Amino acid sequence: MSLNHQATRFRCSWPWSTLVLTCDGRVVCGCADPYAQRVLGDARTHTLGDVWSGDTIRSLRTDLNRGGSTFCGDCPLKLPLADDAAPAPRPVDAGALPSRLYIECTAACNISCLEACCAPETGITRTRQAGMLDFDLFARVVEETGPSLARIDFFNYGEAFLHKRAVEMCEHIKQRFPHVYLYTSTNGLALTEARARQLVHSGIDEVTFSVDGAFPESYARYRQRGDFDVALRNLRAMADEKRRAGRDLPFINWRYILFQWNDSPEEMNHARALAEEIGIDRLTWEITDHPESAYSRRFAPGTREHAAIRREIWDDSNLGNAIPGATPRARIDLRRLVPGLPLMGRRGGRMRLRPRVKNLSTRPFPAHASYGRRLVRLGAQLRGADGSMTDRDHARAWLPSTLEPGQTSDIPIEIPLPDTPGRYQLTLDLVSEGIDWFEACGSPTTSTPLVVW
Repeated sequence: MSLNHQATRFRCSWPWSTLVLTCDGRVVCGCADPYAQRVLGDARTHTLGDVWSGDTIRSLRTDLNRGGSTFCGDCPLKLPLADDAAPAPRPVDAGALPSRLYIECTAACNISCLEACCAPETGITRTRQAGMLDFDLFARVVEETGPSLARIDFFNYGEAFLHKRAVEMCEHIKQRFPHVYLYTSTNGLALTEARARQLVHSGIDEVTFSVDGAFPESYARYRQRGDFDVALRNLRAMADEKRRAGRDLPFINWRYILFQWNDSPEEMNHARALAEEIGIDRLTWEITDHPESAYSRRFAPGTREHAAIRREIWDDSNLGNAIPGATPRARIDLRRLVPGLPLMGRRGGRMRLRPRVKNLSTRPFPAHASYGRRLVRLGAQLRGADGSMTDRDHARAWLPSTLEPGQTSDIPIEIPLPDTPGRYQLTLDLVSEGIDWFEACGSPTTSTPLVVW
């Protein structure tokens, strides 16, 4: 598997963190292998621990430490290395088990997306040796890997909820290993309203509905044989059940791929209004360059229109939101007795601040949340005098209570001072725990010089 051609040098972190279980029981590397060409092992005959420490993946890690591998073929997950950049070697032994697992219930799909590799016409299902993932195999894999996993992505190719026991699988994962962050993506069409409501109570953490249009006609141009009204009905059922039950989970996304036929201001604004009315958590746009004849030229990267919706794009950050006012924004005022002077303190000591924070968005900042994710806290980042990051998680402070839209609150925070004297910079920002810093979606931070003697 050695690689000699300098022009194809690349890096990849997947073999150190993640495995993908396909519906037939094989284990592949990466979630971008529709035809199962990069097989690492077989969960029907081996444990995932055997696969994770086996010769194939160890050889792959060795090659990647040298700058690439022919095993990866045309995988789009590869990250190119600059000509003058050396690969950063990591241990060939990556521990006993992965920290993340994709579970593919089926490679079959109930619709045919325009020129998509997972459309039934492409023959993707003929690369799988079974139509639906065996439940006993699923349960055995989850039992083995669950204690080590931080996250399970309950989807890959195909529509997961075509599996008759898919909701039961979600329940099984969360009952056995509630610490695992469970995420799924669906077109929403294989669910019934009753199953959508049942999924809310499964314990699943996050659900993304892929609905590419705000009207039936434009939606069906890409999601061929799809039914816009059914997708919206099940999305609405989940949001309604979550609200009725008083749950903060699952976090519900609507992801909308932009094409030439659904990217008008009128249709995008209608999607915003629908998302607000249904009561979902997040609406985002997906930017693609495929199919060649269909993708949105209006919002191509580098255009003024793309820049205008940047904070509403799925891949920009984990917090951006196309629902008006829903992207989290805050103002942080650091009030001092002598404005303009740096903060000063003795090395190794502690400093107590009481900044004033105002919620500038239309959504509350929760002070508490299930499993500790998505609650909002005030964070302090320690930087060098030149602004370079020294400690991103230098200090945290709890909100006294949920900060409602437009509300202001004083939030005490205790700052440990560095042991090394010198000039520093202290940056205050809010953080949605386990998700992202507010700065990532354009919320202003507050920074001040800090002198330690």
